[in-house]
Amino acid sequence: MGKSKVSLVKKPEDFNIEEAIALVSSSSTGGIVIFLGKVRDENLGRKVEKLIYEAYDEMAIKEMERIRNEALDRFPIVDALIWHRIGELEVGENTILVVVSAKHRREAFEACAWIVDEVKKRVPVWKREVTDEGEFWIEGDRHVPVKR
Repeated sequence: MGKSKVSLVKKPEDFNIEEAIALVSSSSTGGIVIFLGKVRDENLGRKVEKLIYEAYDEMAIKEMERIRNEALDRFPIVDALIWHRIGELEVGENTILVVVSAKHRREAFEACAWIVDEVKKRVPVWKREVTDEGEFWIEGDRHVPVKR
């Protein structure tokens, strides 16, 4: 998959979690926190068939790099990694991987949660949900039907 700490991963490629851990590990690492997002089978009472992630690649990478750098400045962590998949992802498939290393677990947990929240708020990655009731663009807490 490459050795970048910030990446958009196009399906069919998936995350190599061991590689991700190695990329953020160092002799000062006392703990590593991993968040692995998955496609779930239900949302708001609708049966989810798949998610389709699209991105403005160049801007998404730049914003993820900004978020990573902000996390390194804001939290006493050793390192961080953000990988987001794009393409058509089936139920059970991985969507996002955030890995944070720190001397202590609390800082790693706090930074990891902050990174995930910021990615969802700021990165130009769009999620289309395909359900048994139709397709919807997911915009934060809003679900906007896809017009055909």
